[in-house]
Amino acid sequence: MLKDKVLLITGGTGSFGNAMLKGFLNSDLKEIRIFSRDEKKQEDMRIEYKNDKLNFVIGDVRDFDSINNAMKGVSFVFHAAALKQVPSCEFYPMQAIQTNILGAENVLEAAARNNVERVVVLSTDKAVYPINTMGMSKAIMEKLSVSKARDPRVQAVNAVYTATRYGNVMCSRGSIIPLFIKQIKEGKPLTITNPKMTRFMMSLDDSVELVLFAFENGNPGDIFVQKSPGATIETLAIALKELFSANNEIQIIGERHAEKMYETLCAKEEMAKAEDLGDFYRIPADLRDLNYTKYVQTDGPKLSVEEYNSDNTELLDVEKLKKLLLTLEYVQQELNLITK
Repeated sequence: MLKDKVLLITGGTGSFGNAMLKGFLNSDLKEIRIFSRDEKKQEDMRIEYKNDKLNFVIGDVRDFDSINNAMKGVSFVFHAAALKQVPSCEFYPMQAIQTNILGAENVLEAAARNNVERVVVLSTDKAVYPINTMGMSKAIMEKLSVSKARDPRVQAVNAVYTATRYGNVMCSRGSIIPLFIKQIKEGKPLTITNPKMTRFMMSLDDSVELVLFAFENGNPGDIFVQKSPGATIETLAIALKELFSANNEIQIIGERHAEKMYETLCAKEEMAKAEDLGDFYRIPADLRDLNYTKYVQTDGPKLSVEEYNSDNTELLDVEKLKKLLLTLEYVQQELNLITK
């Protein structure tokens, strides 16, 4: 499937792009294009990997011409470029719209024009029942992906456009674990928004596994969710303190702008039609057209089912969370268990 094909990763200089490269550099792909606007990170990656299979393209998903030109000859696209920080998106909502919505449409439209075979867009649990700009913009991105899957140009070449939705990725750029570790090492209080707030606990490897599963198993318009354990923020702070043998105090600072007490990966309405695939849920797209009178439904959706959220998933205690944290390369490095 990969032999002599070209993969494009938008936002490829970020945490996800670097994690994805570990598996694909030794594959049969002919070329991997890293598309981003950060020339410094591109240069760092060029020096680190020293691999002729990598091709770095400077551009911005907001600029259609730049992404359309980068899409020439591409077979597969992983769309990871986004504004992800919730408070920043709250203060600058138009910036989130331009990147997460209009930028995503540029990527999808360029893929359609260039007959790309498979596209996977990366979404977030914040897109379900969204209350903040980041989640709202990602929810629209998901709708754009499903809409493009209906596009006659896309259907004519049997292309598959899917989305993946995942929770907080542990140790990714700007996430809470690196902040807690920094505070521990500097002897500062661990700042917690709300101790009872829960979040899904996914590793970077989990996020890569989810995208690969969608890439290999997706039907047009599908949204894929990976089942993940959760934990309270207080449990996370205690687990890290114990791992680092620290006695830093915990300081409650209150919720940030537009934060939820828990995140939802699959809405009740989606769970009613979702397919359980073991480690994943597949949410199929509704690909009916607007002529509703042609369709007769005898059984209504099973809305008695629960949504799938970070409060009703398996919640890890301190010991289980410590065990999970010790599997993360970043945590191992910070504990000096492995060399950087």
